[in-house]
Amino acid sequence: MYEAARQYVRKVSGFGKPAAHNQAAFDKAVKEISKSTERLLDSLVVR
Repeated sequence: MYEAARQYVRKVSGFGKPAAHNQAAFDKAVKEISKSTERLLDSLVVR
């Protein structure tokens, strides 16, 4: 999940690797997206 979130944030931000002064924001976004994705997948019902 983490790697997919990181790739998404890279794509959306336009930065393959954020500058040091943007690292905290980048890491926070990756963590939040990873958690949201995990919650989504956990809540899906497959019939």
